[in-house]
Amino acid sequence: MGTNHEHLSAEERAPIMLMRGEGCSLRAMARRLHRAPSTISRELARNSGDTSAYDARQAGARARALRRKPRRALKLVPHTVLFGVVEHYLREGWSPEQIAGTLNRICPHDRERTVSHETIYNALYVMPRGELRTELIACLRQGRGGRRPRARSEDRRGRIPDMARLQARPSEVEDRLVPGHWEGDLIKGAANRSANRPGQVAINLYIHKPLNLWFFVNA
Repeated sequence: MGTNHEHLSAEERAPIMLMRGEGCSLRAMARRLHRAPSTISRELARNSGDTSAYDARQAGARARALRRKPRRALKLVPHTVLFGVVEHYLREGWSPEQIAGTLNRICPHDRERTVSHETIYNALYVMPRGELRTELIACLRQGRGGRRPRARSEDRRGRIPDMARLQARPSEVEDRLVPGHWEGDLIKGAANRSANRPGQVAINLYIHKPLNLWFFVNA
């Protein structure tokens, strides 16, 4: 059976208390409950205190109280001063990165008046659908209704801008009458080093049919 990553239940906390009293190891408890040893370790560290005693009832009550505890309030919400500042500069054509950088320079030590660009993006995209959300997202440079995951973005690494395609080369290249129409190969070896011997260059010289010739020059 695979490892379970859900929250511990009351039916699991009771055996933990019994096995803890019997002196079972963390791995033995984990195997018995089909849990990760780290899950058992965190549970015991949270609820054992300074002693080795573990009370399943108290641990369950603490877990329920934590689940009912409200999460931290959002920092950037409409109808606040900080949101008004961000909204103003978005309508002025600023990017979230520019806004975050400017606020950080003006108030470097005031966390209540600064915000990261990721927080600005998140605040815009989690807003309820409506006119304000539409207007502010339209102020972004790309103006998308949703953020595009980076994993799905197009990989542009190693691309040459305005690269001429081989199919577009002129027909006279086929005659190979000009040295510039030859094709040279640099053979790479281990550690990205050249595999050619010093002073040795590999050139494919085309006359009527391709010939692989090795030209040796004095190094």
